[in-house]
Amino acid sequence: MSDQDRYFEVFAGPFDPCPPIGVKKFVVPPNLFVTFQPPNWPQFQPYDALRLGTLWQPLYSPYGKEQRS
Repeated sequence: MSDQDRYFEVFAGPFDPCPPIGVKKFVVPPNLFVTFQPPNWPQFQPYDALRLGTLWQPLYSPYGKEQRS
């Protein structure tokens, strides 16, 4: 579990024909919490930045790397 993971309990009505899902997980992107770009942020090497999709390490998020349930 990372600090970018959020969970919520899905409402299951008494007359739902489907089995209840229970708990769902979603990922909150880290850029939502950065109000400005601080100076001297740690950076990835150019090859890693292209592979990971961002130059700055605090903005990296492994979207979709886990198995979906």
